[in-house]
Parts: sequence; structure tokens; C-alpha cells
Amino acid sequence: MKAVDIMSELQKIIDESKNIVFFGGAGVSTESGIPDFRSVDGLYNQKYDYPPEQILSHTFFMHHTDEFYRFYRDKMICMSAKPNKAHLKLAELEQKGILKAVVTQNIDGLHQLAGSKNVYELHGSVHRNYCMKCHKAYDAKFILESSGVPRCSCGGVIKPDVVLYEEGLDSDTVNGAVSAIASCDTLIIAGTSLTVYPAAGFVNYFRGRNLVLINRDKTPMDSSCTLVLHEKVGEVLDKIKV
Repeated sequence: MKAVDIMSELQKIIDESKNIVFFGGAGVSTESGIPDFRSVDGLYNQKYDYPPEQILSHTFFMHHTDEFYRFYRDKMICMSAKPNKAHLKLAELEQKGILKAVVTQNIDGLHQLAGSKNVYELHGSVHRNYCMKCHKAYDAKFILESSGVPRCSCGGVIKPDVVLYEEGLDSDTVNGAVSAIASCDTLIIAGTSLTVYPAAGFVNYFRGRNLVLINRDKTPMDSSCTLVLHEKVGEVLDKIKV
């Protein structure tokens, strides 16, 4: 199918849908300058004293907190990043009542910055941080401007509200995301390799009519989709007329 025909088919699906849910991964934010983990130039292919998977684990955070924060400030918080065409189009679709929810594996908060309201952040957000002792909240700016291990006014260690390796997903977020996916008529999966579990397993709850996949590379779900576009997410979504 020609590119123009694929876009026409996508537009037709959007126009005929009443309840769309968007499920996105790192590829949604790479167009905002935020690196993903698994690309050729992603975090997994950069050199550190420890591999990123180890640094971003609960055990490492608890036992090497200072080293964790050195990496976290340098690589995980990107305050200069702005919403791209994908984030903006999704917010527009939600405002029009077509898109009912965004389910994201990203922790950058760009969907909310673009104007999206109903966002399920499966892996948390760098913009929320809390004291492990008294639970006082702190923003990302506080973390960036602190040195060493950031501490609360009560003396407790501050922890980012992001899901580290070895930690479970928030149950309320999971339930909301699963419910949204299970009840939508169109699910758009974008910018994800669908290899990170348990998040990737959420698409199995979809029972609707149209399953659309937008991803630069092939995924295990390609053959199960109504429509597949191997292109950049922002470039595809920007062409949708609302």
C-alpha cells in the first residue's frame, strides 16, 4: 500500500472512531530530543561505570544513592525538552473528545505539557519526587539544583516517583490504563518496541475494532494490526486532520 493510501486509511479510522486510546513508548519523545534506551545511540549503548539497567534498579538506588543521582540528573531529566507534533496532536484529539486516554511508558511529562489531561504514566514521572520519610513532594527543578543525594527538610532521602527495575507498577495507574484500553474502539500503539513488560502486555486487553501501529522498526505485533506505519510518530500524527 502506498504511503498516501496508508494515511488516507488512518484518517478514515480516526474519523469513524468514537473512543481512541493512545499507547506510547520512547519513540514518541525522541523527536523532542529525549534519547530512548535501545536505539543505536540510546542509553543502553553508552558507557558508564555500571550498565543503565543496574543503575536504574531499586537495589542500586538503595545502596548507591549518590551514584544513582549522578546518572539520573545527567541522563533522565531533560527540562529543556518541549512537546513535539505527536504530543500536540494527541492533546488536540482529546480536546475534540475523540481521544479518551493516553497510556505512556515515558516519564518526561511531555503529554501533560502539551495539554493532555487523561494520561496514565505507567513508569511514573521525573516531575514528581517525594521524601521517603515524611512523603513531602518536590519537583524536578529541586532535584536538578541539589547536589549529591537530595534530602528533604526533615532529613529524609528524596526518591523520584519513577518505577525502577525490581519495582512494581502503581495499581491505580495499571487499572486505569487497562480499563481504557479494554473499552476503546481504536488503539494506536506508537514509538514502542513492545518488548518491555509488563507494559507491553497491556495491548492484549484490547477488544476493539482497529489496532494501529506507528513505529520506526518492526515489532512482534505487526502482523496482528489493522494498519502499520513504519515512520516517525510525530510526522504521521501531524498529518491527521481533526
